Amino acid sequence: MNDMQPDQIVGEYVEHTLNFYDGSSRKILVTEIETEFPKGCLIVSRTDTSGVITHCNESFVKMSGYAREELIDQPHSILRHPDIPPAAFADLWNTLEKGEKWNGYVKNLRKDGGYYWVYVTAIPNIRNSVTQGYTSVRREPSRKKVEECIKLYPTMF
Repeated sequence: MNDMQPDQIVGEYVEHTLNFYDGSSRKILVTEIETEFPKGCLIVSRTDTSGVITHCNESFVKMSGYAREELIDQPHSILRHPDIPPAAFADLWNTLEKGEKWNGYVKNLRKDGGYYWVYVTAIPNIRNSVTQGYTSVRREPSRKKVEECIKLYPTMF
């Protein structure tokens, strides 16, 4: 996964370095520009068991700001925003690895440095008792819940 580049960013940005569970890191450039979730839209993606994107719908492409070719075969963490506490992703993975459905509110990072909030439902894709990957469906989040997350998430670092 490549570092973000200043020429791809819209507006003033702050640089962060994200450290991932596998020991890798990525430089990201973050703005305060929010993209509102479109009414009635569903964002859908599938990953392998390592979280690498294998499929994404057109809504995912539009909201992320990436081209489909830039998303496929990349870790889903390409969208990780630094405001989301690692504990949220640990809970996601622990739940999925138990074969259970996970729901939560996530602030995603766009290619242009902006962000968008989603309500996520992620499920394991199980065939013949073996997890083959995961499907994630994102929908418009409740603004009230987003405001609660904005207050809660900084306390979880």
